[in-house]
Amino acid sequence: MPSFSVVIPVYNEVKTIEQVVDRVIAVLGEEAEIICVDDGSTDGTRELLRVKLEPRGVRVLMHPHNQGKGAALRTGFTAVTGEVVIVQDADLEYDPRDYVRLIEPITAGRADVVYGSRFAGGEPHRVLYFWHSLVNRGLTLFSNMLTNLNLTDMEVCYKVFRREVLEQIEIEEDRFGFEPEITAKVAKLGCRIYEVGVSYSGRTYAEGKKIGWRDGVWAAWCILKYNLRR
Repeated sequence: MPSFSVVIPVYNEVKTIEQVVDRVIAVLGEEAEIICVDDGSTDGTRELLRVKLEPRGVRVLMHPHNQGKGAALRTGFTAVTGEVVIVQDADLEYDPRDYVRLIEPITAGRADVVYGSRFAGGEPHRVLYFWHSLVNRGLTLFSNMLTNLNLTDMEVCYKVFRREVLEQIEIEEDRFGFEPEITAKVAKLGCRIYEVGVSYSGRTYAEGKKIGWRDGVWAAWCILKYNLRR
């Protein structure tokens, strides 16, 4: 069995980050490397990471100010030591119990990269915003047209990589443009990509959801930028 690193970008998630870490450990065990990258939180998350989670063996990296999800992942990816790297959000929208299915194509030697999908398979999903779903599907379709992949959920959080893949990629995007950027770059590398259905318990904006319409516009630009650039 390979070693695992879980990278968690964190921004103002004091209510959930400890539960997320507990769930990751429950699935992968104490030996898994968990890296939390605090992206300039102001709600007490930084103190919780230092006082409660760092003493438990969680690696805590700090940004002095908020830069975005992509920037936090870039920092985390440079620190990983595991052979398989999992991206995990710091809220409770995604369930680490799905790791078992996500990592199987890689541990079986069939895949280099695995994407989760909120739109494939029969896993439970919280019913929320119609327009978000429509935009996600539209961006995935646009991305597929340029990558020649047949993903169903390019924007999903759950992405799993062999570390050797990430070592060949420079992450340039600081915010949510990470998703189309990484998709374009793994496609250009010719990676063996699999997709696995995952459960999803989305949050409302009142509950702390952060992505907005401007991020959707920027994602469309990133699809063009990273697929058409030589």
